[in-house]
Amino acid sequence: MTQLIGANTTVIVAGRRTGKTDSIAAPFVLRNMQRMAGSTGGIVVPTFRHGLTNTIPGLLTAWKRWGYVEGVHYVVGRRPPKSFGVPIIDPKYYEHVISFYNGSVAIILSQDRPGAANSLTLSWVLVDEAKFIDYQKLKDEVFPANGGIKSHFGMHSFNHSVMILSDMPQTTKGSWFLHYREQMDEELIETIKATVWQIWSTKERIRKLKSESKPVPEYLRGHLRRLDRDLNRMRSVAVYYKEYSSIENLQLLGENYIKQMKRDLTPLTFQTSILCQRIGIAKDGFYSSMREKHKYNDSNFEYLDSLGYDFDPTAIDSRADKDVDADAPLCIGMDYNANINWIVCGQPRGKHLLVLKSFFVKFERKIPELVADFCRYYQFHRNKTVVYYWDATAKGSNYAVNEQDFRWVVCHEFERQGWSVVDVYLGNPMRHDEKYLLINQGFAGKQRLMPMFNRQNNDDLILAIQTAGVERGRNGFRKNKGGEKLPEDEENLLEHRTDGTDAFDTLYIGCEKMPQTWSSSFSIIGIG
Repeated sequence: MTQLIGANTTVIVAGRRTGKTDSIAAPFVLRNMQRMAGSTGGIVVPTFRHGLTNTIPGLLTAWKRWGYVEGVHYVVGRRPPKSFGVPIIDPKYYEHVISFYNGSVAIILSQDRPGAANSLTLSWVLVDEAKFIDYQKLKDEVFPANGGIKSHFGMHSFNHSVMILSDMPQTTKGSWFLHYREQMDEELIETIKATVWQIWSTKERIRKLKSESKPVPEYLRGHLRRLDRDLNRMRSVAVYYKEYSSIENLQLLGENYIKQMKRDLTPLTFQTSILCQRIGIAKDGFYSSMREKHKYNDSNFEYLDSLGYDFDPTAIDSRADKDVDADAPLCIGMDYNANINWIVCGQPRGKHLLVLKSFFVKFERKIPELVADFCRYYQFHRNKTVVYYWDATAKGSNYAVNEQDFRWVVCHEFERQGWSVVDVYLGNPMRHDEKYLLINQGFAGKQRLMPMFNRQNNDDLILAIQTAGVERGRNGFRKNKGGEKLPEDEENLLEHRTDGTDAFDTLYIGCEKMPQTWSSSFSIIGIG
């Protein structure tokens, strides 16, 4: 339906596995590049790493299924062969460009690359994962470039077109595109649908007359031309907004997929990413002082560029992260449970605690597998030392591992993987009211360290922190941990709980209260 309507501005908010890439993004890009030969389009992604591992592979997979062959119909990340057409505006560099055989190009614009859209003249824009897009940057840098080349493509309704794709946002800042719903003229959309049907019906009449060897009246041909002209005019000013739940794709996905997502996702993620429901954002949670400014992106573009566009996305390791100091130890906090275990990893840097990445394992995968995942990701980290902050919850417990306590298993597994462990005992867990005050003061800049989260490496942790509730206890505020130790059922799933936030708490308390010192000349940019 989206392709038939063909609105100049299209916003699709849809749950996971609803075919946003296959049925919406890939046809949109393909149409624009084929029908506006020599044009330049922009594919906007929140980070280059996201584009490299999600958006571009999805587009290319869909095209391949439709018979388009890389090297024959298009090339990615390199100068096209001389047999290809020449773009009207030739890109200076082709490292981040998809080139089509007819001279059309699509430039991959990642928002974590400063000035990626500078001096561009675009004829169309695709915005993927819009809930993670910085709207101010989009409005200031990309939208002004989307003026199109009217002398070449002004007759097309999709010149200067915009396609925005996302699942439902979970934050106020990520909700910038929801206002397009109010901009949609539903009567105009219905008129477009009716016109598309009339065009199809008229063409069917013409085909039938031709198949019967009868003359086609001129009025039918004229009527068809008028319909095409009217449709083009309507599409050129139309805004189409649509929300889809993953449930609408139930026949393709299957009931088991929906049940699995309900089990594996947090309630908030299931509500937004699967059911595509709008939510209100709580502002009175346990981490009430956390803001958008406490999240950042910091990719190592030199390393990511070296991978090209043909690689296994699951093989990415810490070399893709520019914020990690490979010559300094890695600090970790952990949380231990029979069914879910967490590592939250960070490094103090000046006045900040950079939360570099978080890991968790579930069910039959336990602490040994969790440590192995960590060591695999940081296999190229030069300083093979972890500063392991732990409190009394890691002593004398064994229900998640074996006859040894958690602390012993953690240290043993790291050492078995070739890492040195500096284990720092924090004593009994900090009282909730003290922890609440300490960490929120940290977010507010009133402690020695302010927590800063690498956004693309901590999706689940950030979501857990943003949704952690608070309740009144005998000693003041406390984190709402209701049901954390109860058996799992459909209404009380593992990812509903606060385990990951407890691992973050331990990391922050350790780095803030019991800092370890080491020398490093590492400096970081882009985090303030």
